[in-house]
Amino acid sequence: MIQLTTEPIDIVAAERLLHHRSVGAIATFVGTIRNHNQGRSVYQVEYEAYQEMAQRQMEALGREIASRWPVERVVLIHRTGLLEIGDVAVFVGVSSAHRHTAFEACRYGIDMIKAEVPVWKHEILVPSELPAASYATAR
Repeated sequence: MIQLTTEPIDIVAAERLLHHRSVGAIATFVGTIRNHNQGRSVYQVEYEAYQEMAQRQMEALGREIASRWPVERVVLIHRTGLLEIGDVAVFVGVSSAHRHTAFEACRYGIDMIKAEVPVWKHEILVPSELPAASYATAR
C-alpha cells in the first residue's frame, strides 16, 4: 500500500499489511508530531502536498525499494492536513526474509520520502505570549 491520506494513519493495520509466510523480518518507521523544533514550542503541524506528483513519487519509491532489495512487501503512507501533537505523520514499513534487508530498505524509504516527495511541513508555533508550560496545562 502506497498512500497519501488526510485520515489518521492506523499503524497496527499498516503493519499487518507487511505480514506474509515468507517474512522473517518487518522493519517500520513511524514519524509523529512532536511539541518542539529548534528550541521553539510547536502547537500543530500542517502538511500539504502536490497530491498527484507526491502519489506518483511514492509509488515509484515503492517500486525502487522492491527492485533494489529482496523485499516481500512495502507500505508507504504520508498524512496531509492539520495534525496534532502525537499524531502519526508518516509510516514506512518493509518486510523481507532477513532483518538487515528490512532495516536498510526501511531507512532508505523514509530518507527518500523526506528528500524527494513534494510534501511541505508548516509548523504552527505556540503563541509567544503563552509560555509553553502553561499552554500545555491549559490544553
